[in-house]
Amino acid sequence: MTAKANPPVTAGSIVVPYGHVVGNEKWRESEVAQRLQGKVRLIFEDGLGLVDFHLSNRICILYISEADLVAGDEFKQRLVRFRNASSLKAIVIVEKTQISDQYFLAVQKLVVLELGMVLLPVANQGEASQLIIQLVREQSKDHSSNPFLGKQHAQLAEPAVFHTVQHIPGVGKTKSLLLLQHFGSIHRLCNASRDELEQVVGKTVAQQVYTFLCS
Repeated sequence: MTAKANPPVTAGSIVVPYGHVVGNEKWRESEVAQRLQGKVRLIFEDGLGLVDFHLSNRICILYISEADLVAGDEFKQRLVRFRNASSLKAIVIVEKTQISDQYFLAVQKLVVLELGMVLLPVANQGEASQLIIQLVREQSKDHSSNPFLGKQHAQLAEPAVFHTVQHIPGVGKTKSLLLLQHFGSIHRLCNASRDELEQVVGKTVAQQVYTFLCS
């Protein structure tokens, strides 16, 4: 499903009844909506702008489909517009398929490293609906136990951040942990100089990380 041209940003929060999901009207006939019915209390509204689903008054989902990825850069403009205009916490769900896999690393870099949002890959809309159900159920529990919706400063716990840094050429699991532990946040890592990176992972890897983050 491809986003409409130039939808309103709708940057403010929306009132979401407890235990409900508010979906953008464009998703009413989708597989996601069909699979959510009976599992969560789903209501639809027009005027959600760039947001696809609101999980609460401050947490929303932006959905990037396989078709969006293949179609070009419109989805990137949508994400940037949202980040620049909204203070809501956004979870970006991306369809990672055989067709869209070639675009996924670039999407990870944009979403996680440049925009500082959580990215979660799914294979299809059915898997996306399961993820939304899990997120809604987690919100009824202790907020600190939710692995996706931790506080902003606790980004080391976000699997998408670790996963992205781990896949920078030459880094791997051990060095990604060292980098995130040393710099404390993905934003400080992105702004680190080559000299600062060298102190943690050595000259060769530091150059690869710096090139990846600054290219």
